[in-house]
This record gives sequence, structure tokens and C-alpha cells, in this order.
Amino acid sequence: MVKAIYGKKVGSTQIYDENGSVLCVTAIEAKPCKVVQIKNAASDGYDALKVGFGDVKEKSLNKPMKGEFAKAKIEPAKYLKEIRLADINEYKVGDNIDVSVFNVGDVVKITGTSKGKGFSGVIKKYHFHRGPVTHGSHSIRRTGSVGMCSTPKKIMKGKKMPGRMGGERVTTPSTKIVDILLEQNLILIKGSVPGAKGSVVYIRKV
Repeated sequence: MVKAIYGKKVGSTQIYDENGSVLCVTAIEAKPCKVVQIKNAASDGYDALKVGFGDVKEKSLNKPMKGEFAKAKIEPAKYLKEIRLADINEYKVGDNIDVSVFNVGDVVKITGTSKGKGFSGVIKKYHFHRGPVTHGSHSIRRTGSVGMCSTPKKIMKGKKMPGRMGGERVTTPSTKIVDILLEQNLILIKGSVPGAKGSVVYIRKV
């Protein structure tokens, strides 16, 4: 049985555990994902389920996506994603994958796209120390020397320099499911989850 689902980050809140201690949790809305296509090693090179989820108006979809849903005879959805698994024989097109695949206490990993921070300097991005402020210094927040000697006469690749920060695919370390609200299709995850509110995340059991 697949132990993974896609959902949307709702936001963070606090709840109390059985001991009365406060827990910081992130709520993820994981509405049922409907199987649109079953991929197998013979035809596609790997085993996976292609699932659709998210409410959408049909006029907002492009023709390729409309064609996939029409071929599967399934109501259109906003997103099409894949869930890889070892055994695909127990699933068929049209099946639902919902939050009931998890149990309270399961240890999961969550993958999402981190918040974009724009173009950032080395102090914000890599926690560099600033330069001197006094005596007419012009290198307070600058990167500093990045050059090389006469050999190799170039800046080496991988040098920590200013650039775009955030907006990257991030996977959290293993974290625990604190609670599951079946009626609201909500999963409460202990701690933080990458991404902004409303962003798509992938939850899978470790």
C-alpha cells in the first residue's frame, strides 16, 4: 500500500499534547488524490502512480492535461504528480489516495519548494561577518577578495558569492505526524514544513 500523498500547506499553529505541553505544528490539507495513470517498468522504465489533485476550472487547463483526464475518464484536477512505489498491482485508474494511508505517530519526510528570498548578499545568504565600519571603510557588507594568484588565474567554481536565495526543492529531516483530521483532510506535522502558505508539498513515510 502506498504511504505517500500530495497536499497544500495551510499554515502553522499550536496544539496541546496529552501531557499538556505546547506543540508547534504545521497543518497540511491533503484532499484525495485520484489515480489518473499507472506507469510500469515495461512501458515507462519505472513503476509509479500519476495522480491528480486540487480543484480547478476546466477552462484553466491546457490541452495536454485535458487529454490525460479525458483518457482516464476522470474529473479534471489542478495538479498532476507522480508517486513512485514498488507494487502498483493493487491500484487501478480512478482509485483515491487520501489521508487514511497514514497513522498518528508515523515518521514522514516532507518535500517542498522553500520560500524565495530574491537576490541576497553573502551576509544574509552564508552568514559572513561584516567588515569594519569605521575609518572610511567601503567593505562593510561586501564579499571580499575572491581572486586567485597567477595560477590558476580564475575564480574557482563553488565560491560563496551573492546570488539568488531560496526557491529550491527542500526535504525536511524525518518528522512525526501529530494528528490526522479525516473529515477536514488535514494532517498535523510536528515542526516546520518548507514553502509558503498554499504551496504544494509531498509527504511520504520513512
